[in-house]
Amino acid sequence: MQSYPNHWEADVVLTDGGTAHIRPIVPEDADLLRAFHSRLSPETIYFRFFAPYPKLSDRDVKRFTHVDYEDRVALVATISDVMVSVVRYDKVSEDEAEVAFVVEDAHQGRGLASVLLEHIGAAARERGIRRFIADVLPENRRMINVFREAGYTAQQTFDEGVIRLTLDLEPTDSSQEVMRAREQRAESRSISRLLFPESVAVIGASRTAHTIGQTALRNLLAADFQGPVFPVHPEAKAVAGVRAYRSVLDIPDPVDLAVVAVRADMVADVVDECARKGVHGLVVVSSGFGETGPEGRARQDELVRTARAAGMRVVGPNCLGIANTDPAVSLNATLSPDLPPRGPIGFFSQSGALGRAILQRVADRGMGLSTFVSAGNRADVSGNDLVQYWQEDPATEVVLQYLESLGNPRKFTRLARRLAQHKPVVAVRSGGSSQGVPTGHAAGALALPDYAVTSLFEQAGVVRVDDITQMFDVAQLFAYQPLPAGPRVGILGNSDSLGLLVKDACVRSGLKPHEPVDLGPKATAEDFDRALTAALADDAVHSVVVVFIPALNPISDDVAAVMRAKAATGDKPIVTTYLGYQGLPEELRRTGEDGRTVRGSVPSYPAPEDAVRALAHATRYSMWRRRDAGRHPELADIDGARAREIIDRTLAMEEDAEGIPRPVWFTSEPVHNEENAVAPEAARDLFACYGIDVWEDVPVASADEAVAAAERIGYPVVVKANAPDLRLRAGGSGIRADLRTSSDVRGAFTALFDRLGEEAMLAVQRMVVPGVPTVIRAGENPSFGSVVGFGLADVTAELLDDRAFRLAPLTDADAADLVRAVRSSPLLFGLPAGATSLAEQPDVDALEELLIRVSRLVEAFGEVAHVDLDPVVVNAEGAHVLGARVWLREPPDLRPDAGPRRLRGVTF
Repeated sequence: MQSYPNHWEADVVLTDGGTAHIRPIVPEDADLLRAFHSRLSPETIYFRFFAPYPKLSDRDVKRFTHVDYEDRVALVATISDVMVSVVRYDKVSEDEAEVAFVVEDAHQGRGLASVLLEHIGAAARERGIRRFIADVLPENRRMINVFREAGYTAQQTFDEGVIRLTLDLEPTDSSQEVMRAREQRAESRSISRLLFPESVAVIGASRTAHTIGQTALRNLLAADFQGPVFPVHPEAKAVAGVRAYRSVLDIPDPVDLAVVAVRADMVADVVDECARKGVHGLVVVSSGFGETGPEGRARQDELVRTARAAGMRVVGPNCLGIANTDPAVSLNATLSPDLPPRGPIGFFSQSGALGRAILQRVADRGMGLSTFVSAGNRADVSGNDLVQYWQEDPATEVVLQYLESLGNPRKFTRLARRLAQHKPVVAVRSGGSSQGVPTGHAAGALALPDYAVTSLFEQAGVVRVDDITQMFDVAQLFAYQPLPAGPRVGILGNSDSLGLLVKDACVRSGLKPHEPVDLGPKATAEDFDRALTAALADDAVHSVVVVFIPALNPISDDVAAVMRAKAATGDKPIVTTYLGYQGLPEELRRTGEDGRTVRGSVPSYPAPEDAVRALAHATRYSMWRRRDAGRHPELADIDGARAREIIDRTLAMEEDAEGIPRPVWFTSEPVHNEENAVAPEAARDLFACYGIDVWEDVPVASADEAVAAAERIGYPVVVKANAPDLRLRAGGSGIRADLRTSSDVRGAFTALFDRLGEEAMLAVQRMVVPGVPTVIRAGENPSFGSVVGFGLADVTAELLDDRAFRLAPLTDADAADLVRAVRSSPLLFGLPAGATSLAEQPDVDALEELLIRVSRLVEAFGEVAHVDLDPVVVNAEGAHVLGARVWLREPPDLRPDAGPRRLRGVTF
């Protein structure tokens, strides 16, 4: 049985787009190691061992393959089960280890050394190693550059002809930036290899009409793919007039991309043959995998494992396919014959069933696509991979995504936020797919209402829409019109009623409309020209909505020509409701020399409300791009190491009969009847590790104990009920406040105990200066990762669901937005009842810092599933946490976006 952590194994993408598998070395690797060493050049051996070392002795092999995974750790990279690289460290002191790596000559320059250094560094940090040292020959410039470019803090010395490099393993902003830049380049390259193949094989090409194999082949040929196409059929000599081969192995030329259209039970053999052939990527349109249940999921996992081990990426299975409209490729490796023309939009869809309808709708609206990927079950290639590719793709200006789940939510929000700084990202997120929800997720996970999902997308810069129609409404504006500089909207047209409808829709959407300019039913093109010229020249107008009813005027292209001309030269967006058209009608479309629709085309909507809704989305996105994203402030009094000790100790104390940690309630409040409760002192210690002071409360079982507690704490005090099903908030029915004498305390305890009984779990706590009671909740959401929620702690706010949510970790700008996002936030910015000066105004700055600290806690520890601070009283003296609960559990496989680069696990 292996004695190393499972997460030390990973599939990784290399700089050329290929893949490799990283895992710890094991004794059974002896023969692989000997063969690996035998393929190394004398120069590579000399650089590694500082001497000729043509053959490894049996003693060497045993020493290199037998490690303890503590003080001595070695990782290997394999491709098709062949060892191609090794990295190892040997501990030399309490927190220091010597590191060395070697990469087979044939695979040097593919980024193996850099990614192995990231993984061995992460393993070392887990084992308490804080520094690496490496002795390098001066002429080994490649290895020196790997260490220098890693972004770590490095010190260099030179002694007796050897350079000693010292690397601080603590991640820095520089090292994180370097790691993510390499990740972006590698993942982008892996997608580029799929979208720009030089040759394609269709495995399962059929002579029977309307089969998926024949459809895939005919669509490739009809699109005029610019490279050779190889049908693969076990018997036919030709399919669709093209010479066929019995197996992909029989094809005499290289094959870059294979479209797999065979039965699910035959796919494994096909993938194995593709691996031996050296195929770069697979598009598996076959069904019968993860969508069918556990057996299909196992088959799907094996498909991905085999492909990745051989350096191949997989689109699908159960997908529509991929397309690239670049004329240098003209790739239509999909099951849809309706491929839109070339355009600036990149589209990713998880749904294969919707894919064909989506492609048809794009074409119907007169829009064009740069690339299209329908990933089906998303076993390997996901929307995150496409985001990495589109970030630097000059042909893609707008990104559309139809999402049923987010495979790696943390990574999605990070990548989307980065991409959205330069290109609009529009997403339809449907519900209901279990594929993105980790199994075994704790019941305490933070659930989110739909409006919260929208706000979290907006925080990341993603425009979330409700359906495909709205997606295209927004996309045609983003793709062919400039972004509005602000919310002020000019309205003009030949219908007073339609103008008023636009104005009302603007107000409802949060825009600021000017009074509509009614040109009258007899308005001519010249009238529209003058009005549109004036509106566009007005600095107080940021965008213009034009409404035109042809029924009041003979149908003419003159008005359309005016809008088209103004849009061609202006820097403000123009949208219209024109002739009942939806999309980019020919009258409003500008075309380039090649006939493609180009910028300056004016999108038309069937109803004014549709036009305004799209314009509102574009305006909010534009303002998001202009806003200050804030910073992650340095916070004092954070002790992550101590927090880790407390969490690990707590979970270790709560093992069941089989030694498996159980979920536990971890609370600052006295809990008598919960089986897995933890001492309040430990809970306060955990919060204190992040600078969060939870006020002590003393559990009491009698009036005498209550009086004794009050006298120890000091008056005034409160007596409150701490039962989970009773309100803990100031003013609730389970609390008696402002108790200043022993008789007050005795009477309060007796009254509450007589009414609520011993199940109320009564406690005494020092009384806080009155302020505004609030609630902070944070935790892990299966679709987004760590999320922080905020609201006021009163019945009205709860009934109205007046809460706001943001992704963790919060910047200072995020925290300020979160506080102000709730409708009842004005209560925090006025004077409380009875206050007479601004000095008594609630300390909102302290509240915002508390939100940031909570966000750091839930982001740092996957074991923290849910945090509930209730109430947090905000007064002039600060933000005071009077009650706190934490739900701890063993961290599920949430695929956190941290640590060394890796592809998603194949089971999710």
